[in-house]
Amino acid sequence: MAIVFAMAVPHPPIIIPDIGRGEERKIQSTIDGFMEVARQAAKFDPDTVVVLSPHSTVYSDYFHISPGKSARGDFGRFGARRVSVEMEYDSKFVHELSTLAEIEGFPAGTLGERDPELDHGTLVPLYFLTQLKLRAKLVRIGISGLSYLDHYRLGKLISRVSESLGRKTVFVASGDLSHKLKEDGPYGFAEDGPEFDRRIMDTLSSGDFIKMFDFTPAFCDSAGECGLRSFIVMAGALDGLAVKPRKYSYEGPFGVGYGVCSFEITGADPERNFERIYLENERREAEKRKAEEDPYVRLARLSLETYVRTGRRAKLPEDLPEEMLVSRAGAFVSIYKHGQLRGCIGTIEPATNCVAEEIMRNAISSGTEDPRFDSVRESELDDLVYSVDVLMKPEPVQSISELDVKRYGVIVSKGFRRGLLLPNLDGVNDVETQLRIAKQKAGIRADDDDVTIERFEVVRHK
Repeated sequence: MAIVFAMAVPHPPIIIPDIGRGEERKIQSTIDGFMEVARQAAKFDPDTVVVLSPHSTVYSDYFHISPGKSARGDFGRFGARRVSVEMEYDSKFVHELSTLAEIEGFPAGTLGERDPELDHGTLVPLYFLTQLKLRAKLVRIGISGLSYLDHYRLGKLISRVSESLGRKTVFVASGDLSHKLKEDGPYGFAEDGPEFDRRIMDTLSSGDFIKMFDFTPAFCDSAGECGLRSFIVMAGALDGLAVKPRKYSYEGPFGVGYGVCSFEITGADPERNFERIYLENERREAEKRKAEEDPYVRLARLSLETYVRTGRRAKLPEDLPEEMLVSRAGAFVSIYKHGQLRGCIGTIEPATNCVAEEIMRNAISSGTEDPRFDSVRESELDDLVYSVDVLMKPEPVQSISELDVKRYGVIVSKGFRRGLLLPNLDGVNDVETQLRIAKQKAGIRADDDDVTIERFEVVRHK
């Protein structure tokens, strides 16, 4: 057997009566949906319940699978210690999944557990499921900072193990939606909050999982979402399967979105291979991008690709526009992969003889020296998207009223510390956010106003 049933559910602790103390009735639709989807799952008498939780152990470059024979957790941190859940782990499933990941060279396993107790992202779904006296064992897995595609591939590995072991497996994708639905909510309001919830509920209720890959990280950060990566792992677990989606409820009275959906498997459907569809779309887009790249972006690509493939720096092409050879300016080269930043390094003031040399040098640095990322590998080159920003001369700012996040980048300085942020970046929608991030990059406290601020314009080539 493979996956027999899947559900996308929220995990608000307030839904537990001992915690909500009457407030839970404000999300009665969520409670009713949860109870119904749990009953539907129980009908399959599953052997294993796999829970993907964004509140389990999380690493930037690794998927953690909880080890051990069993696990327990309670809601003590929410004032209800007597409400607890204890389940036996499916140790065979965990072993097989970890082994398969190692064979495939996939970054997942049981190393580095930080807290063996069940987190609330796992506890809330299990609170409803265990009331139905399931005999199933548990597999608990955390999300990671890796790409959406890696999350999808993890789901495919989970499905393969379930099938090879003959397990009847219920997949639980635990995740709240936006946390920014109301001004008086826990994280305030952002316009992207309701938009995220609308789009993700449309995606889940239709079963058209390919749309999940269109959610940019900047949009998700702005919306304050929680569950997207859990949902993408679920989509991977359902790869190649025909599903009957059902939406039970959606509401957000506390400023956080709660959606309940289920997916009944109705057979095989090779057309629902969303990894293949995504990669084909990416290849077409890459070919189109390369055909449309201007000389600035084309030069950045040439420089990094030559260096990664040969270990040598490329020579200046002979057909460059004169403006790139006679003018000097600082330049930033940003590199993206599958919608996520892969590297960004640049110079505020020119450090070479011309803009062309500046771009070539900074493209290599962006791909190989950005301390936030590993060096770009040759296998990645075709997936990379480049952006080149040529900086105009900075000018001092006397008041933040002179700033505009769409038009101007900022340089924040204090002593020898200096932080720069480019203009018109996804997720940077106001001056306060722009300055806070620039200060953070400089190692300056966010509340330190004794700083020098400069602004600059750029010519952006994408």
